[in-house]
Amino acid sequence: MRTQIAIIGAGPAGMFLAHLLHAAGIDARVIERRDRSYVEGRVRAGVLEQVTVDLMRRLGLADRLNACGLVHGGTNLSIDGRIIHIDMAGLTGGRTVTVYGQQEVMRDLFDAAETRGVTVAWNAADVALHDLNGVHPHVTWRDASGEHRLDCDFVVGCDGYHGVSRGAIPAEVLRTFERVYPFGWLGILADVPPVEHELIYANHERGFALASMRSATRSRYYIQCSLDEDVADWPDERFWAELAVRLGPNVAERLVRGPSFEKSIAPLRSFVSEPMRWGRLFLAGDAAHIVPPTGAKGMNLAVSDVTMLGEALTEHYRERSDAGIDHYSARALARVWKAERFSWWFTSLTHRFPAMDGFDRRLQMAEIDYISGSEAAQRTLAENYVGLPL
Repeated sequence: MRTQIAIIGAGPAGMFLAHLLHAAGIDARVIERRDRSYVEGRVRAGVLEQVTVDLMRRLGLADRLNACGLVHGGTNLSIDGRIIHIDMAGLTGGRTVTVYGQQEVMRDLFDAAETRGVTVAWNAADVALHDLNGVHPHVTWRDASGEHRLDCDFVVGCDGYHGVSRGAIPAEVLRTFERVYPFGWLGILADVPPVEHELIYANHERGFALASMRSATRSRYYIQCSLDEDVADWPDERFWAELAVRLGPNVAERLVRGPSFEKSIAPLRSFVSEPMRWGRLFLAGDAAHIVPPTGAKGMNLAVSDVTMLGEALTEHYRERSDAGIDHYSARALARVWKAERFSWWFTSLTHRFPAMDGFDRRLQMAEIDYISGSEAAQRTLAENYVGLPL
């Protein structure tokens, strides 16, 4: 088999890139080690930047998004129960975010792929990348039907942090940067109406909490927890009680409680690998970088990566120019590091760290007080939250 672009991984990065290349008339095939139901069913992000929304509309993928997505023009900080509202739309010239779960995004991507003939090889085991720094790159794998080889011009690794793509870059070339946070997020999904029509990020003496949603009838809530917590020790009653305390009495009195149908603990980390191109291999999305979920940047960064890469590959094939692909890594990393900075800063602002002393806490409170009274500070927060331009 032969294609122009071999895409490793059918998550958001891989599928958005496949649709971008299909729209540009560039042949691409996606290779995924799991099946569709697994990839589509993963509970992940739910806040889309304007860049992501605009891309879905441009690709003709936004019918359900337009009908069901919840547009947010603001967000809220809760400091020991005191609410600070950030008017994102007013501070950024009308830019907003849209709440629409990653599971729904993946459904839209997969449904359209089947209709448009975008090829995905599912259940691919032992995926291996070959001759990435040579002239005959190719990918091999096996599945229930046997062994396969796909020759191509370029390989794009969209296979996440644990995938094979990043490891194909020689150790003497690859540089990695990491920050592991000393806590996690205990999260639940419940079919109850959200406590507020916009998100609430709460900084409380007992730890961080987030009131979010997936729809007008489905809520997503998180509380900060230690990394050694066991989900089994958090029955719904205990979770709701702790969430109510951290959100504060004025919000808690509106909190609708109900049985959860998903509960998990996610560790927080920041991670970046450089470069995002080596030879005929490109990295995109979680294969190259991880952000803590505080700033809702994970899937949005994947989208910005593949938007840039799609433009570069289109330029390569249509104009016979390598300028875009040669500058892809530097261009993508410039935006990645800005998102990493914001996610680190927002995490530091909203969480209580185990080693925090009185001085650290006073600095955190001074930062929050500055945001509360400064339009310039609120604008900086809003600009980063809705997403910096590409």
